Amino acid sequence: MPSMRGGSVDFHLRDEELPTHWYNFLPDLPAPLPEPRQVGRPTPAEIAARIRPRALLAQNQPTEPWVAIPETVIDRLIQCGRPTPLRRARQLEQYLQTPARIYCKREDQLVTGSFKLTTALAQAHYAREEGREVLVSETGAGQWGMAVALAGQMFGLRGHIFMARCSLEQKPYRQYFMELLGTHVDPSPSGRTRVGRELLARHPGHPGSIGSAISEAIEASLETPGAAYLSGSNINHVHLHQTLLGLEVRKQLALAGEACPDELIACAGGGSNLCGLMLPFLREKREGAPIRFLAVESTAAPRLTQGTYEYCRSDVAGYTPEVLAYSMGKDFVPEPVHVGGLRNHNSSPLVSLLRREGLLDAMAFDEQVALEAGRLLLKTEGILVAPESSHAVAAAIDSALRVRGTQTRKVIVLLASGSGFLDLEGYHQVLGGRS
Repeated sequence: MPSMRGGSVDFHLRDEELPTHWYNFLPDLPAPLPEPRQVGRPTPAEIAARIRPRALLAQNQPTEPWVAIPETVIDRLIQCGRPTPLRRARQLEQYLQTPARIYCKREDQLVTGSFKLTTALAQAHYAREEGREVLVSETGAGQWGMAVALAGQMFGLRGHIFMARCSLEQKPYRQYFMELLGTHVDPSPSGRTRVGRELLARHPGHPGSIGSAISEAIEASLETPGAAYLSGSNINHVHLHQTLLGLEVRKQLALAGEACPDELIACAGGGSNLCGLMLPFLREKREGAPIRFLAVESTAAPRLTQGTYEYCRSDVAGYTPEVLAYSMGKDFVPEPVHVGGLRNHNSSPLVSLLRREGLLDAMAFDEQVALEAGRLLLKTEGILVAPESSHAVAAAIDSALRVRGTQTRKVIVLLASGSGFLDLEGYHQVLGGRS
């Protein structure tokens, strides 16, 4: 139901309206996902079979059109804040003097401040069902690490997180949150693993990356009895779980009286927030609905806009398969700018396929432009988003300004994938105290 707040309108779903099934998007893809290359001994597939819960591996290739969400997971999702509201950002519209209607999907309102909990709870459930005792993973900006830490506690599991070193130094409060829940946090590269020690020996000041953290997390998973390795993005079962985002948006747009969005905009790191928002609309787009899918990345790691479509790995040590995706190359180390989870060296195969087939547009902003957009959303709507999400805000503002002075009342939905309250140091360093 809609509620008025300061001139803007929030559209809420009741708890009982939370979707009870995840949407299988695989039949809607324009082509099959290219087969990964299983290079190495043991192969990445053999490694995955050891460290990933079997139910999650099966969900990479679901056969049913809708995959039932376990009741325990539904209960936890509701406890943590799903369904999240959709905000009609009227104050931002008025500031921009645009006829466009801008909607903001508020994933920042989940209890850990980001959309990542939506899959973390599901993955923790399946790990516990299989008798695993420790959840091991990597995190870039810390949002995924926080989600794993809380989900693990909710299902009685310990946690161990490797966090990209520069992000840990920029956002220490995310480390404190994880440690408050009993999760052990190591900077990546660390001295705890072989690959971490090798990276530090070659580059003592290594700022860390998603690629280094993935390698260390997989190595630790292989060496820790009872460990389950979880991924926060880039994998089909993660994209499957995140389809709740788009399924909720569909219901909320109907409440708002909107037949169909004209643009769906999300930042692009590993791709799970983007896929979660857009994949439930993919069939309509392929059938001719004029919906624009827009991925927004950082100029610090411009894979979709400047990268090469090639076989590459997600990690630096070679534990993951070679997948066909847009990449900056496995040895690419982005500058330690304040864009957190957008510092990946490669995109996901699924996002890359949509881009390659012409179904996904992409653009990139630098941190200055992105965080200025984040500040404008705070000023107009009272919403402080994470630096990653501010890239989506910047793109939505750009799109809305393009129709200023016209009668084009297009519907723009942007995904506020995370809260920025633990990123205030980054905002301050980039923008200072000026207004």
